[in-house]
Amino acid sequence: MAPPSEGGADTLLPDLPKGPLQAYRSRASFCWKELALFLEGEDALRLKKTIFSTLENDPLFAHSHGKELCLEKYRELSFLRCQRFVELSILPMEDMVASPLLVRMLIACLGMYDWSLGVKFLLHMLTFGSAIYSSGSERHLKYLPKIFNMEIFGCFAVTELSHGSNAKAVRTTAHYDPTTEEFIIHTPDFEAAKFWVGNMGKTATHAVVFAQLYTPGGQCHGLHSFVVQDTCHWIWGLPGHLGGPHLQILRLITVAKPLAPNKIRDPRTLLPMPGVMVGDMGKKLGLNGVDNGFAMFHKVRIPRQDLLNRTGDVTPEGTYVTPFKDDKQRFGASLGTLSFGRVAIVGMSIVNLKLAVSIALRFSAIRCQFGPTDGEEVPVLEYQMQQWRLLPYLAAIYAMDHFSKSLFLDLAELQQGLTGTDHGARQAELGREIHALASAGKPLASWTAQRGIQECREACGGHGYLAVNRLGDLRNDNDPNCTYEGDNNILLQQTSSYLLSLLARHVQDGACIESPLRTVDFLEAYPDILGRRFTCSSVDSCLDSAVPLAAYEWLVCYLLRESYQKLTQEKRSGSNDFEARNNSQVYYCRPLALAFLELTVVRRFHEYTHQPTMPPGLRAVLGRLSALYALWSLSQHTALLYQGGYFSGERAGKMIQNAILDLCSKLKDDAVALVDVIAPPDFVLNSPIGRADGELYKNLWTAILLESRVLERPSWWPEFSIRKPRMGSLKSKL
Repeated sequence: MAPPSEGGADTLLPDLPKGPLQAYRSRASFCWKELALFLEGEDALRLKKTIFSTLENDPLFAHSHGKELCLEKYRELSFLRCQRFVELSILPMEDMVASPLLVRMLIACLGMYDWSLGVKFLLHMLTFGSAIYSSGSERHLKYLPKIFNMEIFGCFAVTELSHGSNAKAVRTTAHYDPTTEEFIIHTPDFEAAKFWVGNMGKTATHAVVFAQLYTPGGQCHGLHSFVVQDTCHWIWGLPGHLGGPHLQILRLITVAKPLAPNKIRDPRTLLPMPGVMVGDMGKKLGLNGVDNGFAMFHKVRIPRQDLLNRTGDVTPEGTYVTPFKDDKQRFGASLGTLSFGRVAIVGMSIVNLKLAVSIALRFSAIRCQFGPTDGEEVPVLEYQMQQWRLLPYLAAIYAMDHFSKSLFLDLAELQQGLTGTDHGARQAELGREIHALASAGKPLASWTAQRGIQECREACGGHGYLAVNRLGDLRNDNDPNCTYEGDNNILLQQTSSYLLSLLARHVQDGACIESPLRTVDFLEAYPDILGRRFTCSSVDSCLDSAVPLAAYEWLVCYLLRESYQKLTQEKRSGSNDFEARNNSQVYYCRPLALAFLELTVVRRFHEYTHQPTMPPGLRAVLGRLSALYALWSLSQHTALLYQGGYFSGERAGKMIQNAILDLCSKLKDDAVALVDVIAPPDFVLNSPIGRADGELYKNLWTAILLESRVLERPSWWPEFSIRKPRMGSLKSKL
């Protein structure tokens, strides 16, 4: 299909190289440039092109083919790359504040290149910086310019050695001393040491530290955040700064006086300073360019003003004050700010899945195996099995990417409200709702990526197992997304508890079930929805996402009723609240939380793909992606749909299965073009079998020779010859 006439798309999206993949591209039902422009917009595409061009043309970002960096060198290089990228100021601070989606795009681009760089940048600029901006007040704005020019380098310290998911139970304390107007940050024992803190191991100078706030008299006001300088301050701009033998920061060698007395090491002797102990945690399974560390504080004093006081403050005399009416509202508002990391992980997981699916589908479109006759082989993408293995994950990328964008904007709305004067009930409810969405969004996205990357690795056969093709690194770098910022299974309890609390209020007090983002408003019709049944009469009638959307509404209502009844039954049997919740997770609350989030993803993408302004040339392909993701996700709950009576007879289940296979067949010819929309340039994708030209064997052989250090080709070496894939329907051939 011809590209759109707008010059913007052609300028921002150059034509892809000619090669074997052209056979599939020519069969696409839509223009990939039009879709990219519609999904992202010109500003985001322009930013993406700038970032990718910068990375490719700067020698500091060159890939180290043929050799593996040691841990220290990798961390050194990751910090230098982070510093260089910050210096370039590709997206200035004012643009970040004005255009939240551009921030998301920037992180995604860095992650596509290398998540060690992406995570390091995210932790400093966004997690650390966002915490100060959204949880602090005007008195903390002084930190922002220092963050943006890397005069200081930050980290975010919540997790402790003995407490991870249960953040409310962290044991680091902050006692206020009115005689000096200081907080005393203290680690009571080694189990309360801050642990797993990204950037703390080698490079952070400052941390946002979460601690239990105590006022005089011993009253605890719960978890609050503080800005703590946990290492020495550095002088920037010295000759040869951070380069070669002057790479002092990465050895924690300091060359300047500290900003405050609570420094970690003496700048002359490198001996630890009184009050702070900090260290690096060593090698991990992945993301080894990020220096995760630990820290302990022994009665370290910080100024009263370094309490991030958006939701609560302490007067000079020691009185605790908060703009919220009760602790529940205050905690609800703070939950939204704590959700940033989880919302970011949703996007990070989708990026990993984008890369893996791009590699696997381009490979599948060229890799020929077997055929209807002995002398004929067809691309493995023509096989129904390969389509069923990969295309649902392609659909998941588009659906979940849209959800991720919308959730990012929801969080931006919350943070904007927090920085203003809106401390009402709606703001607190918005914080609770976003917390519930992020708490289930992270598990769904990270698990989907985890399963999808493994499927892509296996779908590429032995070539997928080669490290040079990157699928192994993607799997390892995605793995921590399932754990940090909260264990996935624990986080799901946050979402189910939110839903159960809404139903309890409705049953006990007759309260309406509604929320600021309207994700739960359908539950107001809860009894009527439970009376619905599956009524489709043919496969064709299932090919719109409205069908699985209705089924998902029933499923969530069913699981909510079953979970509520299970909890009630447990309590009537003598279980206390803790025991009742513990006994209601596996087959009740856990699937409830996942089904609710899947419904939210399906609903948002359905509404997006069915909007009246949808360009006619994109309506069909996006509608199929929406239906495929919805049906594929729903099919994983088939047993529950039968168990609760929504499905009856074998025809319903078979209809869903046949609809999934039918949509896979319809999307097969569009698969390569859909990958072209989401795949980064070859330099960033960095996978020989996933390159845009489709010269699969030539690219792979060249990479292997480079890895093997074979620099010269013998005179007898044959020229490359590529077999063109035989196109057409495999079904017709058979």
